[in-house]
Amino acid sequence: MEKTLETKFTYTEKKDTRSGFGDGLLEAGRKNPNVVGLCADLIGSLKMGDFQKEFPERFFQVGIAEANMMGLAAGMSINGKIPFTGTFANFSTGRVYDQIRQSIAYSEKNVKICASHAGLTLGEDGATHQILEDLGMMKMMPNMTVINPCDYNQTKAATIAIADYEGPVYLRFGRPKWPIFTPSDQKFEIGKAWKMIEGKDVTIFATGHLVWEAVVAEALLREEGISAEVINIHTIKPLDEEAILDSVAKTGCCVSAEEHQLNGGLGDAIAQTLIRNNPAPMEYVGVNDSFGESGKPDALLQKYGLNAENIVKAAKKALSRK
Repeated sequence: MEKTLETKFTYTEKKDTRSGFGDGLLEAGRKNPNVVGLCADLIGSLKMGDFQKEFPERFFQVGIAEANMMGLAAGMSINGKIPFTGTFANFSTGRVYDQIRQSIAYSEKNVKICASHAGLTLGEDGATHQILEDLGMMKMMPNMTVINPCDYNQTKAATIAIADYEGPVYLRFGRPKWPIFTPSDQKFEIGKAWKMIEGKDVTIFATGHLVWEAVVAEALLREEGISAEVINIHTIKPLDEEAILDSVAKTGCCVSAEEHQLNGGLGDAIAQTLIRNNPAPMEYVGVNDSFGESGKPDALLQKYGLNAENIVKAAKKALSRK
């Protein structure tokens, strides 16, 4: 009989993180009449339909004109509105980088750039849509807050939280159904990492969909007598440097895990923090300087090494370097 893996967190349901955004946006709209929604012809994909239905006068269908959408959002924010823009992550960043830089970030406009279908787990749409550079692009932007939640509940909580936060935000989420393993009543604190599992031998810093893989990796390592600490870095910028340094001071080595290019992502930010303060052995789990391809989300994560098994390998390698 096959042994059941005992993870510290469990789930009974899977749901896409983009639905967490849609439900969070509706709740934020009910709480604050200044919240408005803008979408670039992807209402269904971004799960913005309920907001549109309940607040038709506060919803703007821009069409396939993402650059115009960013300009409209910047203008609305000048008059006290809190615009939430919605399109795929590829179109929320690469296509409109100039508009974000010049019209939103430079003057610190209160615009929330909400980006779905990020990373390899977009799946069959392939490399042209599976942006893996967006976190790096946006965290390099001065004045930009960058958030990458891990499941439906955390995405919903993050969406509600950024409505109350003053300043530009990039919120990243995804397409596939994913385990819901964080509390529905959680308080989302921007810039505050969440230590999900205590450990003493190695730290696993994870973000987005890879947080669940880190939880599974912790259980696999525990079966081998290795104690791993799992920290959910949902806010890439501002980075919780204190949480990172405190954990690595205890464990002596670490792994970063993200659905993003190794260049410019979470791992880079953690490495910079360590090298300036307390250098330690570190390994990376992410996409190594390549585009994605068309395929099923789970198969792509397996092929590109973004899963629990590869986190375990990275953790053991980091341990061997202590």
